[in-house]
Amino acid sequence: MISDADILKAKILIVDDQALGARALAEMLVEAGYTQVSGITDPFQVCPLHRANQYKLILLDLQMPGMNGFDVMKELNAIEADDYVPVLAITSEPAFKVHALRAGAKDFISKPFDVEEVLMRIRNMLEIRLLHDDVRNAATTLEILAQQDPLTGLANRRLLTKRISASMANARRNRSAMALVYLDLDGFKQINDNLGHAAGDDLLTQVARRLESVVREEDTVARVGGDEFMIALWHVANANDVAVVASKVVEVISECYRIGERDVTVTASVGVGVYPTDGEDSDALVDSADKALYAAKRAGKNAFRISGQGETPLHARATST
Repeated sequence: MISDADILKAKILIVDDQALGARALAEMLVEAGYTQVSGITDPFQVCPLHRANQYKLILLDLQMPGMNGFDVMKELNAIEADDYVPVLAITSEPAFKVHALRAGAKDFISKPFDVEEVLMRIRNMLEIRLLHDDVRNAATTLEILAQQDPLTGLANRRLLTKRISASMANARRNRSAMALVYLDLDGFKQINDNLGHAAGDDLLTQVARRLESVVREEDTVARVGGDEFMIALWHVANANDVAVVASKVVEVISECYRIGERDVTVTASVGVGVYPTDGEDSDALVDSADKALYAAKRAGKNAFRISGQGETPLHARATST
């Protein structure tokens, strides 16, 4: 809900080449309770100032020398990411009104001013602008939440699938490779059963932070199930690159955790699939990494395997080369 306080503290810019007119309009708004009102006479400053301040409303005179209001709106349209130009056009020419609306203005006020009408149009436009911002922000928040694991804040399976596809496209374009690391926790069920779900959630959150610490910024760490995680490695040069990351994952997960007043330990079984060797689409790559993960479990857990590398522990391969 947009309150009167929200409206009165919204940033407003008045643009009029006549300083007297800009000042009169600013004084009118301040007297009405608006607290963040600025005025300029140079239309060439509008876009730089708007980039810096993100005004909720720009009161724009259409008839100015050097650069008229239509030119200003054209530039504003080019820099507005969401195609919403918050312009209230000011004109003394009735013929300009329709042209202003077509150019992107959301409303207009006529010279000479009717104070009551001007204040009502400004208030209405600010309310619409703030509602627009709320809807946009809510949509952005929902989109983020829809792609985020609510417990750990990591990517969820939906976002991971997008990132895998993007990584594959990048690797295909550059004739390089990317990899998918798939892991689950050995012994997590016992911690959940013995210490409770709150302790289990605490452990999963700590695991998430540790996984983020061993990858690069461009890589994606996701939680895809109860105690299952995946890491999409954006680019790998060779098997040893993957081995280094997988070895770090095994090592960092096995370190002691502090849960409440107790120290607990878990380990991880890790499987790796490499594109394009182990799959040319996301489903095939996940399947390859999943099979490698269960090969690591069969080998005694707390280990990792690369798909297609048989039963040789990958960390042994990495240290021997």
